[in-house]
Amino acid sequence: MQTVWWLWPLVALCSGDQFRGEAEKIMRATPVIDGHNDLPWQLLTLFNNQLREKAANLTSLAQTHTNIPKLRAGFVGAQFWSAYTPCDTQNKDAVRRILEQIDVIHRMCQMYPETFVCVTNSTGIRQAFQEGRVASLIGVEGGHSIDSSLGVLRALYHLGMRYLTLTHSCNTPWADNWLVDTGEDQAQSQGLSDFGQSVVREMNRLGVIIDLAHVSVATMKAALRLSKAPIIFSHSSAYSLCRHQRNVPDDVLQLVNQTGSLVMVNFYNDYVSCQKEATLSQVADHLDHIKKVAGAGAVGFGGDYDGVSRLPSGLEDVSKYPDLVAELLRRQWTEAEVRGALANNLLRVFEAVEQVSDHAQTPEEVPIPLGKLQGSCRTTYGYSEAPSFHPPPGALLASLSTVLLGLCLL
Repeated sequence: MQTVWWLWPLVALCSGDQFRGEAEKIMRATPVIDGHNDLPWQLLTLFNNQLREKAANLTSLAQTHTNIPKLRAGFVGAQFWSAYTPCDTQNKDAVRRILEQIDVIHRMCQMYPETFVCVTNSTGIRQAFQEGRVASLIGVEGGHSIDSSLGVLRALYHLGMRYLTLTHSCNTPWADNWLVDTGEDQAQSQGLSDFGQSVVREMNRLGVIIDLAHVSVATMKAALRLSKAPIIFSHSSAYSLCRHQRNVPDDVLQLVNQTGSLVMVNFYNDYVSCQKEATLSQVADHLDHIKKVAGAGAVGFGGDYDGVSRLPSGLEDVSKYPDLVAELLRRQWTEAEVRGALANNLLRVFEAVEQVSDHAQTPEEVPIPLGKLQGSCRTTYGYSEAPSFHPPPGALLASLSTVLLGLCLL
C-alpha cells in the first residue's frame, strides 16, 4: 500500500504534463485572441510613449506582464490592445490622449514587424495566425474618448478602432457606468440616452464591436437589446461567483446567449475572487459558469494584463495561458469548446459585426444636445444656427438678461 501512495504524485505529474501538452498542441493551431491588454498605458506611464528608449525594448521589458517572449510563450496570436485614457481627461484632452495611444499601438507594429501586424478585420486575424505574428487590434476603452461626437467616433474607426467600451469608470453624457450600480455615481441616462442609442447604431453601421465592460447593468441590457450585432464584454467575469459590479449577472448572461454575444473573462483578483488573492482554478470557475449559463460559444479570455495590480496565482503574466487551457481540458472541456474560447468565439462575433456593417447606409448625424455637454472650454459652433437647435429656457433667460442689462447701461 505504501508503494501505491508514492505513485500518486507521479501519476498527477504525468496527468498534468498530458493536459499541458494537449493545450500547447491545440494552441499552435488556434492561438489565444485576448480581449484586453493595457501595455500601451504602461508605455505611456513608464516611457511617455518613447518606444526607442533602451528600457522600452519589448523583447526585454521586464517590469510589465507583457513582452514579446511572454506573448510567444503564451501562444497569444491576436491582441486587442487597449487605447485608454482616464476619466479625468473627460471634457479636457481626452481626444488628444486617445489619439496618442492609438499612435503608440501603430508604432509598436512598425517597430516590431516580425512580431506584430496591425489588422482591422477578422480576415487579418486569420492571416496573422498563418504568418505566426500577433494580430494587433485597437480597442478604445471608455466612451468619454469620443467626447460625445459621432464625427470623432467615425474618425477613430478610420484610425483602426474596432471596439469601443461605452464607458469607463465614469458616466458619459450618454451612457451610465458600473459605479451607478454601487451607488457611487448617479444614473444620468438610465442606461443609454437617445444620443447613446445613436452611438450604438453608428457603431453597428461602421462595424465597431460594442464593448460593455465597465457599464451599468441598465446600459448592458439597453445595448444588448438595441444592437443588431453581437457585443462583447472585453474584460469582465461572472457576478454569481464574485459579486462585484464590474462582473456580468446571470440575467445579462442569458441575453448574451440570446444575442450570440461574448464574455471575455477578466483575471483581476478583485473580480475573480472578490479578495486580494485568487487562483487559476477560480478563473476556470468563471469560464465554467459562463459556459453553463450563456453557452460554450459565449466564453473568451480578456486577461486585463498590465491594467491591474493583482493577478491570480498561476496566471502572473501573458505566458501562462497554456496552463489555463490545460485546466479547462482537465475539467473535460472538449477540444471544440477550448478552440472557441481561445479564438473561434471572438472570430464569430467579429464576423457578425462585419456582416451587419453597412457603409452605404446614411450615417447618424444628429449631435448631442448642447445642454448635455459639460466643460468650460467648449465652443458652440454649429449649435446656434442648426435647424434642430432649441436652447434650454435657462440659457434663453440668461441671454435676455444680458441684453436687458446692456440696454440699461446705454
